Order: sequence, then C-alpha cells, then structure tokens
Amino acid sequence: MPAYKDSKTGTWFVKFYCKDWTGENKQIKKRGFATKREALDYERNYKIRQENNLDMTFGEFWKLYTEDVKNYVKLNTWLTKEHIVDTKILPYFKNLKMNEITPGDVRKWQNEMVAFRNENGKSYSQTYKKTMHNILSAIFNHACRFYNLKSNPARQAGNMGREEKKEMLFWTTEEYKKFSEAVIDKPVSFYAFEMLYWTGMRLGELLALTMEDFDFEKNTVRINKSYQRLQGQDVITTPKTPKSNRTIKLPKFLAEEMQEYFAMLYDQKPTDRIFLVTKSFLHHEMERGCRLSGVKKIRIHDLRHSHVSLSQGYFWDSLSDCLR
Repeated sequence: MPAYKDSKTGTWFVKFYCKDWTGENKQIKKRGFATKREALDYERNYKIRQENNLDMTFGEFWKLYTEDVKNYVKLNTWLTKEHIVDTKILPYFKNLKMNEITPGDVRKWQNEMVAFRNENGKSYSQTYKKTMHNILSAIFNHACRFYNLKSNPARQAGNMGREEKKEMLFWTTEEYKKFSEAVIDKPVSFYAFEMLYWTGMRLGELLALTMEDFDFEKNTVRINKSYQRLQGQDVITTPKTPKSNRTIKLPKFLAEEMQEYFAMLYDQKPTDRIFLVTKSFLHHEMERGCRLSGVKKIRIHDLRHSHVSLSQGYFWDSLSDCLR
C-alpha cells in the first residue's frame, strides 16, 4: 500500500486497484492528502468498505455512515444527530473496532451518560438519554443491514432513558384574547399569533408562509413548506410529515385580518416570506404577552394543543387529524 508525494503541490496521493461491483479491477486515484498517513488511511478504508469488512473503528464507520445517510434526511435532523454523535458517542467509541464492540461496552457508555451531571448538578433528561441510545443503535443497525455486522450491541444492551410525557397545556379562547390584546402593539406579533392560534399550524410552517399561499376567494391557506435557520442560513424544507401538506380553512375574520396585514407590507413579492422574524423573537413575544396579560405561561407549540381543544367544538373538526 504505497503512497506518493506530489512534488509540485507538496501533498500526498494514493493509486491502487480495487474490484468494483462487477468483480473487475478498477484503478482508484485520490490526491490532496496533507500527510502520508492520511493517504494510506484513505486507501485502507476504501478497501474495507468495498469488502464490507467491519475491521474498522467506530470513528471510521461514522464517516461511512455519514456518506450513506446524510443526503437522505432533513438538514436540521442531521445536525441534531451529528451533534449528539460528535459530543456524546464518538468520545467513547471512536477508537473501538466495529466488530469488537460488545453489549458490555454499550452498557459502560450508558452508565457514564446516566451518571453525568453538568456544573449545576443537572443530569440528562430521560428523553435525551433515549435519543442518544436510539442514534447509537441506528448506526449499528446500518452496519448490520448493509455491512454484515453480525449483531447490534446497542440493542442487546437494552434501552437507556424513556419518553417523558409532558403536561398538555392550552389556552381557552378567553385567555388567548387577553394575550392577543397584550401583543397588539406589535403588528407582526399579533398577526403571527392569530395564525398560530386559530389555524394550529407549526411555528416553522408559519415562518415559511408567503402571500401566494393564501386564497382569499376560498379563505384558505396552503401549508407545503417549513422554515428553519440552520448554520446561519435561511432554509426552507418540506413540512414535518407528508400529511402535514394540507390546506387550512380560515375563519372569515382571520382572512380579513391577514389582508389587513398584507396591506402593511412594503414592496412584498408573492413568493417572499411574510413573517420576517425569528423563532427566538416569537418566543420572547410569547413571554412578554403572558407577563402583560397575566395568563398562564405556555409554549408556542402548546398553541397547537389550544387549537385542537378549540376545534373540538368548532367548525373545522377535520383539522385535528393534521395536528397529531
């Protein structure tokens, strides 16, 4: 397994033969490595992957998993997974060989995660512990399914954590009206919360709305996208689930309010987002409105619960299916 130095660039490269999916030898050449070791590691890992040989470290397999999976999940989902792997899983498993990791190794890792306390003495939540374990197990499942790992040691070790049931909070119509009166001094906040409360849409769906999503002849709004702020960039994705693509019937007063809001917007194109605020801004506005109105504090997501409670006695019963 020789590596070669490029005298012109000062970098290293490898050139080797490897059988492709037809069984024929194919020359592989890869340039631009800073060190000889990096070049040789690339050749070794390439051959291991071609042979479905898991005599590689967990850290090496994570790179392979990234290549296989990253482009098939939403960016925000991947960034969450990547952060947990980089900070909670790789520090323990990075240098262990995939085919030598045992259920006992996983149990030792679980014990460390369960025993962890931050500077304030707080442990990881049950839901977060469950999420960490599920991500680790998914990586081993991928190795079993596609790279002939004999068994999933995370599954054998058993689960860590559990799903925590959070109290379902909601506002009555009277409570919401008190809140809305408290934030009416900021039009963008007032109209945003009107849409959230009376339609039950998600926050990301609200922030992705454009003028062309509204049909004021039919008094409807179309939900077919979601907004995220990721890595300093505005990102528009598909909604959370396929069923989240839907058309919502607007009550007449809300359709009229949104037309009033559109009249306030300057030089607005049909495809421009109509709520150019951040999730953080609306969370702060939620706190401000609760403080000024005296109504109980709930999360923005709890407005969906409020809408479901409202719709049970209202005229859009069919919407409850979209809010699961």
